[in-house]
Amino acid sequence: MSFSRIEPPLARSTGSSAAGLPHLAPARALWARFDLWLCEPRSAQSLVLWLGIYLAVAANWPLWNELARIGGAPSTYMPTIAAMGLLVVCATVAMLSFTAWSRWMKPLWFAVVLLAAFVQHYMLEYRVVMDPTMIANVLQTDPNEARDLMSWRMAFHVLVVVLLPGLALWRARIVPMRFVSRLWRNAALLLLAVAVALVAAVSMNRQLAPLMRNNIHLRYMMNPVASLYSAGSVLIKPMFKRSRKLIPITAGTTLGASYAGQARPPMFVMVVGETARADHFGLNGYARDTTPELAARGVLSYRDVHSCGTNTLASVPCMFSPLGKQGYESRKDDYENLVDVLQAAGLAVLWLDNQAGCKDVCTRIPNASAFDSLSPVQKSALCDGEECLDDVMLKGLDARIAALPAERRAKGVVLVMHQMGSHGPAYYKRSAADVKRFLPECKTNALAECGHAELQNVYDNSIAQTDRFLAQTIDWLKAQSNQYDPALLYVSDHGESLGEYGLFLHGVPYSFAPEAQKHVPMVTWFSDGISQRRKLSRPCMEAGLDAPLTHDNLYHTVLGLMDVGNSTYKPALDALASCRNKA
Repeated sequence: MSFSRIEPPLARSTGSSAAGLPHLAPARALWARFDLWLCEPRSAQSLVLWLGIYLAVAANWPLWNELARIGGAPSTYMPTIAAMGLLVVCATVAMLSFTAWSRWMKPLWFAVVLLAAFVQHYMLEYRVVMDPTMIANVLQTDPNEARDLMSWRMAFHVLVVVLLPGLALWRARIVPMRFVSRLWRNAALLLLAVAVALVAAVSMNRQLAPLMRNNIHLRYMMNPVASLYSAGSVLIKPMFKRSRKLIPITAGTTLGASYAGQARPPMFVMVVGETARADHFGLNGYARDTTPELAARGVLSYRDVHSCGTNTLASVPCMFSPLGKQGYESRKDDYENLVDVLQAAGLAVLWLDNQAGCKDVCTRIPNASAFDSLSPVQKSALCDGEECLDDVMLKGLDARIAALPAERRAKGVVLVMHQMGSHGPAYYKRSAADVKRFLPECKTNALAECGHAELQNVYDNSIAQTDRFLAQTIDWLKAQSNQYDPALLYVSDHGESLGEYGLFLHGVPYSFAPEAQKHVPMVTWFSDGISQRRKLSRPCMEAGLDAPLTHDNLYHTVLGLMDVGNSTYKPALDALASCRNKA
């Protein structure tokens, strides 16, 4: 089969047009030559090879920047960058060799380029890496959160990467081949890529081995290979795993002696915070007074608490689990959790969500979205589309509690509130106008465009909003004191990076995540009724505010406070155990 060369339109243009714009003649000539080259018939394998080289150069700037940062002097990092560049090319070509069949693969190749462009943007903008946990977090992002991540800056970054290969793929002509010929060519390309990668890895082993061992995040910065691997790990691996069964832990759950002949049932509110850093709470010694309203209500703030993970998907199920971080991450099956145990004890339990779901924690108990049944007036005052300030969870709360079964309410009420909190990158949406005390603030989701002072201001305003919300919740609980013995516990799911070490947002793998993403605030408030009921000693609790705690303590602390007996309860992990029965 023969091919005739297609002469591009610019090559056939008349001399008069060129004469009319003589300064464009060199550009026209260059474009004509480039277009002719694009239209040359070529094999799918050669196109895949060029695509691998292009992506290594154009879509891996975060990796090259990180290698330069780690390497120090250019004489040290340039050979490493060259070796890593060769490895990225080989890995990309090896991956694409499975697709080098015909022109019908063009949409798939363009999709890979588009993915690489988006991934590079977010790695540059927020310093994230595309490990399996981050991909799982991305897949659980709701439309509101996704909209917060969009910007004109993102569109520009993506367009810069995809424009040239998009044009090349559109114009390129793929030589048709028989199946056997395609097969052996693809196999040869794959073997060649693997062989070159092995030679490069062995020859640079002395430099690469310690580098990759000491900087595990680098392997998740190889774009687009890392994101495709991570996505495959999240989407494909579960298909080959046996289905998890739910292990019951609620058998034999009982209410303790404090419920016998009680004058008033307990009412316990647990607030699951979002993206709050312990070092930005005024209660914990932060230079700015971000928590004046909580301080005025005599709360206790635990200053050395660490999270189970660095993102919501990892932390929330873990903090409600009886297994602790290590046991939760190594588990073979799923287990019932804290709210299941509290419900099995006969208490009225409700999960109220102002977030993108409870991550399967609340599937077996009553649960509701915070903005369900809002009036138009309330929605316009507290919400931006489907995103609402956390104050919305207090609207109609009495009716929600009254709707729970009366026989359960007579024993006690447990309410879990899942905050929007300080969720980024659109921090400016997380506080009301009358709370914005720290100005000027960053008013964009492109955080790199803001100075550090503006970014700190907008984040601290979100903490001030949480301070007001928690204070209002305490005031609501005080109003229930004639019917219940109320208490509140607040703890954030994870922290946040605000540009330290070049990192933004959260989700860095836990083993090398900065302290800012793991050190979280935890605040408690106890009414006189609950303090007397559980004989809590305030001086004892105040003396333990600097004790090291983690999310592992939450499950056992809540069971102890609520006087719920279960075989999974461990007194050694109950943060309040030593301070009960002392008042």
